[in-house]
Amino acid sequence: MALTTKELLKKVRQVEIKTRGMVNHVFSGEYHSVFKGRGMEFSEVREYQYGDDIRSIDWNVSARYDKPFVKIFEEERELTVMLAVDMSRSEQFGSLAAMKNEIATELCAVLAFSAIRNNDKVGIVLFTDRIEKFIPPKKGKSHILRIVRELLSFEPVGSGTNIQAALQYINNVIKKRAITFLLSDFIDSGYDNALRIVSKRHDLIAVTMHDPRERELPKVGMIKMRDAESGAERWVDTDNVFVRHALSDYWQRHEEKLKRSFLTAKVDRITIRIDQPYIKPLVDFFKLREQRLV
Repeated sequence: MALTTKELLKKVRQVEIKTRGMVNHVFSGEYHSVFKGRGMEFSEVREYQYGDDIRSIDWNVSARYDKPFVKIFEEERELTVMLAVDMSRSEQFGSLAAMKNEIATELCAVLAFSAIRNNDKVGIVLFTDRIEKFIPPKKGKSHILRIVRELLSFEPVGSGTNIQAALQYINNVIKKRAITFLLSDFIDSGYDNALRIVSKRHDLIAVTMHDPRERELPKVGMIKMRDAESGAERWVDTDNVFVRHALSDYWQRHEEKLKRSFLTAKVDRITIRIDQPYIKPLVDFFKLREQRLV
């Protein structure tokens, strides 16, 4: 059911208060130290001074003014952060306090507020089995609040998941290297090659989200189960040990496939269980990345 304007604004404010507090108290400084700029960029020219590196002389400007000028460079700090968020119907699952898409919204807010604290730009792609919406990267609090509003109120057209299409879209529209967080339960296939291609151009980080209740059937007899994305329904005997083992085996194979895919593509991963606080996995990720830079 669609939210009223008043309800939406209230939810946006709640997400802002919760996630900005985490950014201020938990991630202060860590984002900046982990995600550095793209290097050095040209700033200006000035007259040559004794001791300057002759390799920095700008010969065109020097010839024009008949005296030596050198190029001045400075660190290019500004980054682009892209959030690619799975909005398929399987994300509308949650057996305890929250659904996967609600946790995804908070995670996006934490990452986005961390980015604007460092004067970086943030953009977002919402996808299902198609590209649903693209908001180009921009700076500023009002822009981040717009992203949060979209995440809270968006009603997708598609129901399935096409991770490959989302990755190809990002690679096509974002030309410069970007820090790209891909948030999904990764219940999909056929995206391995796209992972490898995108990770070569961008700093790609997979944020995998799951609810343990998806992977364990309670013993409650015969129940009707419905596939969130296809809509197919079937009766399942949850007392049957072979049924429960089959489900467990499926998720184990799924997890092993994910590990292989991310390792082959050299993609970092943040694992989020939606029945547990997401702060620790995020902090652990930042610490791991920081250790690599030492």
